Amino acid sequence: MNERQGRKAAVAVEAGLKRPRVQKNVTRSIASDIFTDVFPSGSLLPTENELCIRYGVSRTVIRESLKILESKGLVRGRSRVGTSVCEKEDWNILDQQMLEWIGPRIVEMDLLQCVLDARRAIEPFAAELAAQRASVQEIAAIEAAWQAMRDAEGDVEEFTKADVAFHTGILKASHNQVFMQLSSIISAALEFALHASNEAVDARGEALDVHHALIEALRMRDAKAARECSQRMLDIAARDLAIAMQKYPTQTL
Repeated sequence: MNERQGRKAAVAVEAGLKRPRVQKNVTRSIASDIFTDVFPSGSLLPTENELCIRYGVSRTVIRESLKILESKGLVRGRSRVGTSVCEKEDWNILDQQMLEWIGPRIVEMDLLQCVLDARRAIEPFAAELAAQRASVQEIAAIEAAWQAMRDAEGDVEEFTKADVAFHTGILKASHNQVFMQLSSIISAALEFALHASNEAVDARGEALDVHHALIEALRMRDAKAARECSQRMLDIAARDLAIAMQKYPTQTL
């Protein structure tokens, strides 16, 4: 390999290393412009050439970004028409990457309240079913998640991670196939919602006590008590979420 070929190879390697980051940033930027109504729902996006100029990248990068956005339900490409921005009802808001892109606008879009509403509709009955159907191993896994919450102390990230494991564990232990599927589908949104609630308060002893009471209800196969514990958890979550929305109205939760 001569010097010229070596330089070309080095440039190619460097481009290959940079491209994923460029791709990620451009995709996020287009998504952000959609969320802020720079490109409103129902409108056509600018042409590929115009997008290239706007974001300073090649047509290949733009095309790949649009494919990713289409997979998230944000845009829809049509031959001879162009790429249009989908209505908000079509957006895949439970997607982890989408939630990261939405960032601080999660409060503006009222998604945290939507997640809480969904949890109120699902979790109490799932807890009731879990009290009747959970295996000893599943109850042990839920308790391990609770112990991780207790041991996390002031670490909000670790506490939330364990909290998510606790709640998804309840859904799985219900042995309801739909709830079991939902445990993986809503886990990203649940993590955002729980993080917001957990970060809003300094002490989490009350939440820990109710979580532990639910474990005892599972052990005793007390379906009524399990449902009541779940409802109490959600009441606490609603209170803490209200605090979070007052405390950090424009910040990423």
